[in-house]
Amino acid sequence: MMIFDAHLDLAMNAIDLNRDIRQAVDDIRAQETTLEMTELGRKTNTLSFPELKLSEVAVCLATMIARMEQPINHSFGWTSPHACYGMAHAHLAYYRAMEASGYLRMIRTKQDLTAQIQAFQSDPASASLGFILTMEGADPMLTPDTVFEFYDHGLRALGLTHYGTNRYGGGTRSEVGLSLDALQLLKNCESLGITIDMTHLSDVAFWQVAEHFDGRVHASHQNARAICDWQRQFSDEQIQLVIDRDGVLGVSMDVIMLQNGFVRGQTIPTATLERAIDQMDHVRSLSSGSIRHVGIGTDLDGGYGCEQTPADLNRYRDLQKMVDMMQRRGYSDEEVQSVFYGNWLRFFGEVLPNA
Repeated sequence: MMIFDAHLDLAMNAIDLNRDIRQAVDDIRAQETTLEMTELGRKTNTLSFPELKLSEVAVCLATMIARMEQPINHSFGWTSPHACYGMAHAHLAYYRAMEASGYLRMIRTKQDLTAQIQAFQSDPASASLGFILTMEGADPMLTPDTVFEFYDHGLRALGLTHYGTNRYGGGTRSEVGLSLDALQLLKNCESLGITIDMTHLSDVAFWQVAEHFDGRVHASHQNARAICDWQRQFSDEQIQLVIDRDGVLGVSMDVIMLQNGFVRGQTIPTATLERAIDQMDHVRSLSSGSIRHVGIGTDLDGGYGCEQTPADLNRYRDLQKMVDMMQRRGYSDEEVQSVFYGNWLRFFGEVLPNA
């Protein structure tokens, strides 16, 4: 089954974690085992370019992420806006290098998206991985007008915040609202047609974005508090807002968003991919039985590995197990296709500009 994944931190893995993701998953794991790496997520990666091809991933949203914070106690995080700006450009340079080498193909327009799907369907073995450029956390935006520069580079989606707070507002594990600069940034995004990713906003900031931004919204990798009850997830009211704005919510495979009480680095995953389908069912129930607003946004290898994924997901290709699981629950073939790729294709087919 073809996959459109709305959230992959490919450049973070390549640049910040210094992985050669041209290699097979097992080779990367072996290297990190030999080097005796102990940081969480090492030796347990789930993806690489060959793995994504085997898994039938045709398109993804690929992130630039450079979070400003104090102190820095892990492999990503920077101490000034200028360093964040520089690292975002490093991520962009990586994507350009992979595009020049034939691994990636940037999607900027509706026509690019159509051409990518046609190429993949014609010859999936030789097709490059199509990617839409997104930014997770607006820390690299030196000013609200910096978004015009990144748009010229291909940026088509933006999440204002990540964990904690930044210069634009509150994110996960905070209850801070938007800054004044965020209002201008939102205005600029609206004028450009950039879709705002509501993922990782604090509750306060979420509703302020909903009030001040009239453009398209989505949630790239976002589960429900009804499935896993803590602030990282959306309340039913927040999910309903995305539905009402004709957005799509991508189901995340981070088990911390699927298993109640999971503690990073301490808890063993017991939730399975069935729990991810529970998430689909929940959004569907809020949408009067329609599957239109459900997609996939795995966030796999987003700073963790299979020590923090569903118990039956060891590597990316295991996502394909959900096809049979969904069918056993009564999902039609058309509905499965909508979740795996169709809904995101429709959404970005509407959001992306013409050539």
